[in-house]
Amino acid sequence: MSPEPVPGPADSGEALRAALRRGLTAALKTRDSDALAALRTALAAIDNAEAVPAPATSAPTTSAHIAGARGGLGSSEAARRQLSASELHAILRSQIDEHSREAGRYGALGHATVAERLVRQARTLATYLADAPPG
Repeated sequence: MSPEPVPGPADSGEALRAALRRGLTAALKTRDSDALAALRTALAAIDNAEAVPAPATSAPTTSAHIAGARGGLGSSEAARRQLSASELHAILRSQIDEHSREAGRYGALGHATVAERLVRQARTLATYLADAPPG
């Protein structure tokens, strides 16, 4: 699978996220399991980084029937954090480093097939950082 053009350094984090999602769609269509696994993992890591911590105290009860319930659709939803492009790049670099490190471990243990798959996954993610600024 050939990935789409990588967003340039001046592009926003949203452009990078959109490129990852388009790559995921392309991997699904071409049934590229390595790219699919790498992109799903990277997008999940980004989603996890955007999550806000749960409040330390519980909200007051607003329902007589269910303890701790809030009224109204979406009333208990919290706004997600907005990550900068550099934070998204750092997450991808971390994913690439983790895949490469684990590939080395599997290779040292004689699991060459798994190691090669992890290397392919790291290369897939690296294509999205080809033009990214270091840091």
